[in-house]
Amino acid sequence: MNLALPAGITLYFARHGQTEANVEKRFSGFKDTPLTPLGLQQAASVGHILKRELGLGRGYAFVSSPLARAVTTMRIAREAMGLPPNGFGTDNRLEEINLGVWDQLTDDEARSLSPGLFEQRLADKWHVRVPGGENYAEVAARLTDWIHELKQDTVAISHGATIRILRGLLAGMDWRGMNALEEPQGVVFRARDAEVTLLEP
Repeated sequence: MNLALPAGITLYFARHGQTEANVEKRFSGFKDTPLTPLGLQQAASVGHILKRELGLGRGYAFVSSPLARAVTTMRIAREAMGLPPNGFGTDNRLEEINLGVWDQLTDDEARSLSPGLFEQRLADKWHVRVPGGENYAEVAARLTDWIHELKQDTVAISHGATIRILRGLLAGMDWRGMNALEEPQGVVFRARDAEVTLLEP
């Protein structure tokens, strides 16, 4: 599946900083845990990269997932850019994949709770969803809606799986390709025309 940005639009997007759930290797969907000290540094790193690339970001819209870990990251990043921390909007379409009853479980805990479903989802994340949650196709649909509505150059803060799916859509990957992508924190991706570039500190 291939997704293209609207003509002339540049998108900078990043994952939130490391959270306590990330450290504990727990599924982290709609439920939030705080940023760690490293996560706070990574959020500032995102801001420093954006300042290097955009200065004060004049002409750019700033938008975040409404989940607390993304909002906190955006506030810190904007402060690092020299901008007012709260000068951005939120969009539910940038939320992390909803992991339903598995949210905040480890792999082992999720497998123990639903062994058959765990294996089914491993084999087909595009179609299989956790009870109360989403599959990759549903996340791809909301991201596609969001991308198609972009009217100006944009800076966005989102989440690991959501950003993997977005990068995969922009690159024309199938779900297995998306699933294999890394989920780096403290870096920024720039999408322009058909090219996605990793920007590091």
